[in-house]
Amino acid sequence: MRKMRTALITGANKGISLEIARKLIDEGFFVYIGSRDLRKGIEAIKELAAEGLGTVDVVQLDASNQLSVDAARKEIGVKTDALDVLINNADIIDNMPQSARNYSIDSIKDVFETNYYGPIRVVHAFFDLMKKSLNPRIVNVTCGLGSQAVASDPANPYYPYKITGYQCAKNALNIYTINLAYDLRETNFKVNAVDPGFIKIDFDNRQRAETIEEAGNRVVKYALIGNDGPTGKFYSEELYPAGECPW
Repeated sequence: MRKMRTALITGANKGISLEIARKLIDEGFFVYIGSRDLRKGIEAIKELAAEGLGTVDVVQLDASNQLSVDAARKEIGVKTDALDVLINNADIIDNMPQSARNYSIDSIKDVFETNYYGPIRVVHAFFDLMKKSLNPRIVNVTCGLGSQAVASDPANPYYPYKITGYQCAKNALNIYTINLAYDLRETNFKVNAVDPGFIKIDFDNRQRAETIEEAGNRVVKYALIGNDGPTGKFYSEELYPAGECPW
């Protein structure tokens, strides 16, 4: 009998990540919820258990802290010998607005620690477990605002949203996605950057049409792609529903 597939989602104790966990459990995965606050992670798995979704566990994981990432790798490695899916979703936005002229370097560093260095830490730590999967998938959760094409196009509806630290970190994560996919081009790894979209409330507090279920589906789609699927690509279905998002 084939063993149950496994997935790790960082920043998964609420919101879109928790919805992604629901969908992966429904697809037959055992899901590890990475939560910076262990208590919130425990509450999340209780919520899932109450919905009849029991193939889930929580691990304390702060993507901005190397010791925390290493401890999470050790803990998960005791429980499974392979990891099939890694979804890097832990991120922070920090205070807004974030103008290029006035936003502090220290604040930019804080955002980068979680949003850019964090995914790299997690990929490095769990890569050995992922190599043991037959069909390893890495999804780096990004944002359409991290697209230079979107940020520089006055005709784009999101052109006025300038969030310096967040956008720079997501743009850097996009480049990392390209390079990681290139490194792994001769393997079964698939590595993509996916924007789940602005869900319910965007940055100026207007209600959005997208639902959290739609957002979760956008990410899970690329966690489940076959070996003939894309790699090294950037998708934002909210902004570009017909195909790839321009870098």
